[in-house]
Amino acid sequence: MDGTADRMAAAYFAAIEFLCEVTPKGWYAERGTARAAVTRASVATLNAAYDTTLEPDLGSLDEMATEVGRQAPHWSIMVRGEVGGEVAALAARHGLRERSDLPLLACAASDIVFGAGAAQRKRVRQVGAAESDLYTHTLTASFEAPEGAFGSLMGGGVLDADPVTGYLVEESGRPAGTGLGLRTPGVVGVFNIAVVPSARGRGLGRAITETVLLDGVAAGADAAYLHSSAVGRPLYESMGFRLLETWTVFHAR
Repeated sequence: MDGTADRMAAAYFAAIEFLCEVTPKGWYAERGTARAAVTRASVATLNAAYDTTLEPDLGSLDEMATEVGRQAPHWSIMVRGEVGGEVAALAARHGLRERSDLPLLACAASDIVFGAGAAQRKRVRQVGAAESDLYTHTLTASFEAPEGAFGSLMGGGVLDADPVTGYLVEESGRPAGTGLGLRTPGVVGVFNIAVVPSARGRGLGRAITETVLLDGVAAGADAAYLHSSAVGRPLYESMGFRLLETWTVFHAR
């Protein structure tokens, strides 16, 4: 997968730009190779100043950080690859002294390992904007986030916007998890994979992920990417995803 890191990073950045354009309170700006993306959700990684390259433009990144910090109380600075002392110092000047790793994983369509089975995937259904409140409620419960943490992120017409597809998985007739596919040319990004605590360990996360991937490939994607938590990474690796880069996120406590 030579050159895949740059391609997948570009797809992610395009997806975030699009999300900021369609989410009701979104805002987006560019300065050099630096970017500012604000959704106003109470999640630091959903309000970020970042650089699209492996060698950040520190001056522009500083300007973008100032803009994001003005607009969102929960925000972050995000950079690809290894982090030098200058980037850490820049983040500290903005009050962001904590750091976390954010692995970027990807998989070619031909390498995806499907294991959930059709019966499990039948429990996953697509949802549109008419069910945005239900989707947001399930998303919040699945991530065990405080009520209102995602705000209007999935509101308005986000779930009806092409190329966004939202998913709910159901258990005993009730929503039990979420997923989101966001397509850019030739690539599908996998987001919001989460299952409510009471339904975990029964393969629902895999079923949602596989459905996002199948739909993305059917729409023309030849590769997929996602950012993974440490808990979710073994699942994604069992499906054929491999680490491309480890990004660094600076945030407040």
